[in-house]
Amino acid sequence: MTRQVLVWDRFVRLFHWSLLLLIAGCWVTSDSGKALHEAMGYAIGALIAMRLVWGLIGPRHARFADFVRGPRAVLSYLRDLMAGRERRYLGHNPAGGAMIVALLVMVAGAVVTGWLQTTDAFWGSSLMEEIHEAFAIAILVLAAFHVGGVIFESLRHHENLVRAMLTGRKRDLTDP
Repeated sequence: MTRQVLVWDRFVRLFHWSLLLLIAGCWVTSDSGKALHEAMGYAIGALIAMRLVWGLIGPRHARFADFVRGPRAVLSYLRDLMAGRERRYLGHNPAGGAMIVALLVMVAGAVVTGWLQTTDAFWGSSLMEEIHEAFAIAILVLAAFHVGGVIFESLRHHENLVRAMLTGRKRDLTDP
């Protein structure tokens, strides 16, 4: 029997799926339902703030120190991946960590530029609206790469990473 270990705590899992649903909701309401769009944007902002705090004080695999690596480590991992010799990580691999940082930055950028459009300084600003839309498109592009990476890693390491993000559990590193 395969030994399973808890990797992602309840907060990380709720954050992940809530963020997915709220971002999808913002896309659906981008041209109509301004009040709902704004409310979901504020909820996303609150989620991001909580995740930033949790990334500092949460359990091991929730902490940024566990998965945020520098460019050299990310490039080294990607080289190993291309050569078919990448190691399996219990938490996020260096490329996955870079994706998390990129998504957090893009989502935070969308939240801030969305909020700025409600201020006197940027009310009706077409430039701010374009910047907000650019962040939204970047989120979609990154999300597509994220899903592709999850599928690739799931197949490569024979592990259902979607299920792992639902249950929080992954196969122990001592299991081949």
